[in-house]
Amino acid sequence: MKNMKMSSASASNGVMVGGAMMTPDKDIVDNAVNSTEHTTLVGAVKAAGLVETLKGAGPFTVFAPTNAAFSKLPAGTAEALMMPENKQKLTTILTYHVVPGRLLASDLKDGQTLTTVEGETLMVHRSGDTVMLHDAKGGMANVTIPNVVSKNGVTHVIDTVLMPTK
Repeated sequence: MKNMKMSSASASNGVMVGGAMMTPDKDIVDNAVNSTEHTTLVGAVKAAGLVETLKGAGPFTVFAPTNAAFSKLPAGTAEALMMPENKQKLTTILTYHVVPGRLLASDLKDGQTLTTVEGETLMVHRSGDTVMLHDAKGGMANVTIPNVVSKNGVTHVIDTVLMPTK
């Protein structure tokens, strides 16, 4: 696991994610579209109609599952969620990955409960520099790249899609 400590200098200059430099002068969406590791997430955000929301003023904290995280879902799940008739379910899942405010990894404390934009909660588990999120269905995601700062918030790359109860 990558060391999660970052100096303020590196956070202000950008972070490499999916082969692209994520910079604080871009919004969350404009940074994410450049990551080769987040093409499924970007497609899902577009399918759910959340692009303009996530380009908004925020600030937002986004827990961004990688393509590999989506591939852990049962076969066909990601594709089915992208269908127009499943837009509401997709929106529910995606907004479960967003927390209002700008939370850096250093702000995330062991045992902390985060209320998502979707309305349900995530539980933070922390062991040293390792940050994990426990979802409403008992799943666990690891933060693999923390503190991807954007002009309207911060993104933490995660290795598992978080699932709300709804």
